[in-house]
Amino acid sequence: MKKSEEKVLMLSFMGILTAIVVVMQAMAVGIRLGTFSVALVIVPIVVGAALYGVKAGAWLGFVFSVVVLFTDSAAFMTINPAGTVITVILKGTLAGVAAALVYRPLEKRSVWLAAVAAALAAQIVNKALFLLGCVVFFLGTIREWAAGAGYDNIVVYLFFGLTGLNFLVETPVNILLSTVIVRVLEYAKTRIRAKA
Repeated sequence: MKKSEEKVLMLSFMGILTAIVVVMQAMAVGIRLGTFSVALVIVPIVVGAALYGVKAGAWLGFVFSVVVLFTDSAAFMTINPAGTVITVILKGTLAGVAAALVYRPLEKRSVWLAAVAAALAAQIVNKALFLLGCVVFFLGTIREWAAGAGYDNIVVYLFFGLTGLNFLVETPVNILLSTVIVRVLEYAKTRIRAKA
């Protein structure tokens, strides 16, 4: 396959993945477990990161972040707009970067292992930076929420009351879907290159 054809294919696929990220995150606002929506949008971010690298992962993570800012961050935005923007943009964008950075070195060993590790890395970075943002920018509010929910310990609330259920549901689903899709697309990419 010519370099120009491969670039057109990549741009087309990234356009499709970008649209999928927007639609999935916009729809996820209606799917809630606990306080926040379920982020299955990690799947197309991991797929893009696995197939096209760090820039693709960062772009898709950034798009995810922007959609979150407009659809699912009102509670935080009213408390600290700057802290909300920083937290949301960093967590999404760096989740995509993490997926690519983890995928590439493991890809030669095993596409399956690389996809699992990339999905897990994206999920962990996304949640860890969200929790860090909560502590840095919203600690007083988080303390109030914890007390209102009956938690004496803010750390326990952060992990079990605020994000725990989401993480436990999202992670296995994101890993399973990302792994299957990446393997199928890697196979398709190999077949397309073989025919060219």
